[in-house]
Amino acid sequence: MDIYSDGGKYLGRAQDMILDLEKGEVLRITLEPLASVTREDAKRILREKSILYKSVRSVEDVIMVSGRPVAASKAEAEAEATPELSDTSTTSFFGNRR
Repeated sequence: MDIYSDGGKYLGRAQDMILDLEKGEVLRITLEPLASVTREDAKRILREKSILYKSVRSVEDVIMVSGRPVAASKAEAEAEATPELSDTSTTSFFGNRR
C-alpha cells in the first residue's frame, strides 16, 4: 500500500508493521522489509525508513500521514529493535508487493 504525506508527497510503500501484541495496537510502519535483516539494518530501517503509526491520519486506498512522519528518534528506534520487547512483533501485513 502506498504512503503519502498530507501535502501529497509520495513517501514509499508499506512493507512491514510493528505491533504491540499486549496492547493490540500498531506502533510503526516500515518502508523496507524487516525479514532476514541484521540487528544493525533493523535499527537503520526503524530510524530512517519507518513511520510512527500515530502519524497516520487515514487508511483507505493509500495511507495518509501528517507531520514529519519518517525518521524516529535514535532512542525509539533502538528500543524497538531490542529483543527484550517480547510483546512487540512484526508482520508483513502488506506482503512483498513492489
